[in-house]
Amino acid sequence: MSDQLKSIAFTVAIALVCSLLLTGAATGLKDRKLRNVAVDREKNILKAVGLLNPDQPQTVAQIEQLYQEKIRCYAMNGAGRIVAGDSVTDGLPVCFYVKGNQPAAYILPVDSRGLWGKIHGYMAIESDGKTVAGFSVYSHNETPGLGGEIEKPWFQKNFVGKQIVDGAGKFAAVGIAKGKVADAIPADRQANYVDGISGATLTGKYLTGGLKDVLSEYEPLSKQFRTGRVVLPAGS
Repeated sequence: MSDQLKSIAFTVAIALVCSLLLTGAATGLKDRKLRNVAVDREKNILKAVGLLNPDQPQTVAQIEQLYQEKIRCYAMNGAGRIVAGDSVTDGLPVCFYVKGNQPAAYILPVDSRGLWGKIHGYMAIESDGKTVAGFSVYSHNETPGLGGEIEKPWFQKNFVGKQIVDGAGKFAAVGIAKGKVADAIPADRQANYVDGISGATLTGKYLTGGLKDVLSEYEPLSKQFRTGRVVLPAGS
């Protein structure tokens, strides 16, 4: 065999071995990757409802145990009723923070447009159906130091206590002001806004629109909460 053929054969053999190793690694790590994705989702749901302190790291086992004890996930049908089914086929996904088998808050997935891509997170609403219990962002492509501040605790904490209804009790959503709420928003609407991020007006604009879309979709459920008619499926 000529030197050229030997080089080609060696290259092909190395490529084949590397391919097999990569395939084996991907297969072997698949379960771990799926678990990490699930734990990250659980962690952000818990953060949204205020059950995790970002300043106190938790182990995977602690996150999984807390999630199992406190969170129940179902689907919401078009009438705002909760069903024990697949959210893909039976309605919109919704999770509940449960105390003594009673919902203390409900958590909605947020998928919003951002300046450079999608913004993904969760918003939790208290059982009164109108007060924000918390907000978390776990994925985005916004500019670090500007729109990227949406992932920081200082920004997310601003949502706690804000209202998704106006003074008359009508749906109003919650949004990000262009600047300070006290300076940019009339007094009678300030409960529906949080302070904006300096230099990130477009991120605030897109996230405001995304939150409004999400909260509008789940307004039938919020109305059920505001009238005290929410019932979780039997056996939950």
